[in-house]
Amino acid sequence: MLTCIERIKKDIEELAKFNATPGKGLTRFSFTEEDKGAREYIKMRMEEAGLEVYEDAAGTVVGRKKGCDDNLPVVMIGSHFDSVKNGGNFDGPAGVIAGLEIARVLHEKNIKTKHPMEFIAMIEEEGGRFGGGLFGSRAMAGKVSKHELETFKDENGITIGEAMRKFGFNPDDIDRARRDPKTLKAFFELHIEQGPVLEAEHKDAGIVDTIVGIDQYEVEITGRPDHAGTTPMNMRADALVLSSSVIQDINRLAKEAGEGTVATVGNLKVSPGAANIVPGKVVFTIDIRSRNGSIIKDIAGKIDGILKERCTAEGLSYRMESKISVPPVKLPEHIIQILKQKAEEMGLAYKQMMSGAGHDAMVMAGITDVGLIFVPSKAGRSHCPEEWTDYEQLQKGIELVLKAALEIAEVEKQ
Repeated sequence: MLTCIERIKKDIEELAKFNATPGKGLTRFSFTEEDKGAREYIKMRMEEAGLEVYEDAAGTVVGRKKGCDDNLPVVMIGSHFDSVKNGGNFDGPAGVIAGLEIARVLHEKNIKTKHPMEFIAMIEEEGGRFGGGLFGSRAMAGKVSKHELETFKDENGITIGEAMRKFGFNPDDIDRARRDPKTLKAFFELHIEQGPVLEAEHKDAGIVDTIVGIDQYEVEITGRPDHAGTTPMNMRADALVLSSSVIQDINRLAKEAGEGTVATVGNLKVSPGAANIVPGKVVFTIDIRSRNGSIIKDIAGKIDGILKERCTAEGLSYRMESKISVPPVKLPEHIIQILKQKAEEMGLAYKQMMSGAGHDAMVMAGITDVGLIFVPSKAGRSHCPEEWTDYEQLQKGIELVLKAALEIAEVEKQ
């Protein structure tokens, strides 16, 4: 193999040190000290690989390798380096390090390509700090609004825009991160599967043909906080009781929809949050995913209707706000065929499959051709400290991306 497993392992371990919760999984939110340490490490490694390094207006780190014809559209390889709270070391960084290792191989072997290449480390894909997510790729696609920068807040009430300014970026310049599709040839992302299929079927790689659509919402239900002992049951405006009934319906609607549809309420906050006070306000999130975009919109519409009907009947009020909406994506057949061909040449056991998780690749697919490659996750675990991918499997995936990307970038004969 052209790649070096020892370097791959070292990069994974070194990046994992930039962590707000040592011993409790990886927590690396965007525009934090942990982010700063990780991006400085990534930039250093990019420079060592001979890349021209810069940060775009959204905070994504980019390392560029010139092409023999540098005016041709660029071939990009990358993923994200932020994490969920108490997550694992491979979700995102595996793809960033894939780019780093490929850049090192090209530099060491003096491999030149007709097309320029860029190696990308994106931020806030998870939405762990501000909600929403896919921030770096959406900025490249011109999908980040000024409204979002001013209204999406972390748990301390800090907006994205405020965090960017404190970190040295100007949110007013966000549009400068947008990439012209005419200047892009392709985007490759390697990612851990985050599911059990590849390991169970003894596959070396997953070649993704479809990525599910994702809609996320924040719902706020407002009732009235009252004394828990003196307020009769028939005179309460209990926001939690109403919320719980709606959450049951969200679960039911997803089960009835079929087509791989799932819906999750993963975060719920009750106010005032005391044992002896009737809940006056509840805020919760909804995550809806399906390979069928119309099903997602249909479920969201039904949830809104249920909220309106029940809040009106019970004398409560509600707000349902969209945080992110990305439609399902079918990936281009010619990229899939190149990946399959290279996998067969390498002797890899692969599976063509759908992605039930959202990735930067799904956003990038709106502005360029995309290839998404999965490597096995041990026991299917992800978004937890136990997340693990064997380094031998990760190296195989990186080699596959290398060969496919060079096919698209067109190697110049020496």
